[in-house]
Amino acid sequence: MSISFPAGPRLLVTAELTPVQGDRFQPTGFPALGAATYKLADDTNMLLVESPQSMANRLETIMLDPGTVDPLPLFHGLPYVRVMKNGTPITSSLVEAHRLNSPYILEGEDKSMREALIAALDVSSESAVDERTLAHVLFRFDPCSLVHGVFLAKKDIAGGRFRLRRSVSAFIEARDVRSVASGGVKNDHVNPSGEASTGFGNVPFSREEFTAREVTGYFNVDLLQLRAYRLPEAATNLLQAIALWKIQALLAAPMRLRTACEFDVSSISITRPADYALPALDALEAEIREGIAKCSAAGLFNTPAVAEVQWTEGGSARSKKAKG
Repeated sequence: MSISFPAGPRLLVTAELTPVQGDRFQPTGFPALGAATYKLADDTNMLLVESPQSMANRLETIMLDPGTVDPLPLFHGLPYVRVMKNGTPITSSLVEAHRLNSPYILEGEDKSMREALIAALDVSSESAVDERTLAHVLFRFDPCSLVHGVFLAKKDIAGGRFRLRRSVSAFIEARDVRSVASGGVKNDHVNPSGEASTGFGNVPFSREEFTAREVTGYFNVDLLQLRAYRLPEAATNLLQAIALWKIQALLAAPMRLRTACEFDVSSISITRPADYALPALDALEAEIREGIAKCSAAGLFNTPAVAEVQWTEGGSARSKKAKG
């Protein structure tokens, strides 16, 4: 092993962020709620800039080759499931919100992956489920499901009781915030009085941005959970390296969350364990390549590593079977 991993139960990373220009930024908004503002016990005004759900999506997609449903060349050989339609990839377990539980993987005419999971997770709906068994199976077909969590909500797979929490989570919040109210008009230069509901006419709108004394990103890697699966050492190390790489890669990339929400990373610190330093990206990349090679040589991955499922909504599906 070329790098060291934290020995404690979890790794907590804090990143201090500053707006790229000016002081204002636009937080995530929620339907029927708007910006998620709240107060601490001491009446400090707080704001959820980016939710754990949104950050999970960003941590998942940071490993993708842009414009594709496949990973960057760094992750060549890592197992995942690619969904094909008429010879073209349309999605994959690396993209789907529920990973291997995607309806495009398990609910189409092609039942190869569903059958492979049922065979590998041969547990009665009335028996206790073992997360370690699930972890070993998921590592074979899609190790990133162990990093980002999964819920196999299918009655024919252990009664729909197999689920794993995210091992990596994150959020961004702002402290001592102030609201900045503004607005604008969507102009229609042809028919200013046209029907707004159909996209015509001049339409005024309001806009709310914020300023803050501090904007902070928080990242949490549940190392205890990853180790509790009792995978072979090479597998555990690979998962840890992928988790750390995702954090480092996300912080190294331009953090433009929305049109009016872009941050620079002014500092990165480890709050737990305090004596640990994040490995550099190049060191993590070397560890990932070595880990993929070791796990493949040990027979821990599905063959082929990229299992393809044909997505068809009717008729007879031709499938490339996933081998256990």
